[in-house]
Amino acid sequence: MKDTLPDDTAAPRHRIRRLHSVGDAEVLALAELLIDCVANGASVSFMHPLAPAVALAFWRHVAEGVALGRRALLVAEDAAGIVGTVQLVLDQPENQPHRADLSKMLVLSRARRCGLGAALMAAAEQAARDCGKTLLVLDTASAEAARLYARLGWQQSGVIPGYALLPDGEPCDTTYFYRVLSN
Repeated sequence: MKDTLPDDTAAPRHRIRRLHSVGDAEVLALAELLIDCVANGASVSFMHPLAPAVALAFWRHVAEGVALGRRALLVAEDAAGIVGTVQLVLDQPENQPHRADLSKMLVLSRARRCGLGAALMAAAEQAARDCGKTLLVLDTASAEAARLYARLGWQQSGVIPGYALLPDGEPCDTTYFYRVLSN
C-alpha cells in the first residue's frame, strides 16, 4: 500500500508519497539519487565516488527496514521519477517509543530550489505523527540544510566539530536538531 501525502509547499509538478514496500525499480532510483547527492558534496555517510553496488546495498537494507516497519520511507516524484527522499527511523530503544530519527533527506541536484526539502520535511513530520511519534531528531553537516530546518521550526541543540568527513575527505562539523511535534 502506498499513501499519497499532501504536498502544499512543493511545486505542483511533484508529489510526495510514503512507500510501505520498496521494489527493485525504487531501489535503483533511490541509489541513483544517493549517488547524485554524494557526487554533489552531501555528507550523508558515504564517500565519493560512491559505487553503485554500495548505494544499491544501502537501499536494499532500507527496504528491509521498511518491510519490517522499522522505517518510514517517503519519496518525492516528478514525471521522470524519484527526485527526493527522507526516512524516519522508527525502531528506537524501549525507553524512547515516542521518538524517531529523521534521516537521509536527499533531493536530486536537478530538482533543488523548488520547495522539495520543505515539502519532504512536512510530510515526514506528518508521517511521524501518524506513527505516534512526538519527538524527532536529526543531524546535518550542511549549512544550507541547517537553515532550512531552523526556518521550519526545528531547534538546534548543538554542534560537534570534526564529526564526519565530506565525500571528498575533508572533515566537517555536524549540527543536531530536534522538533517536538504537536497534533
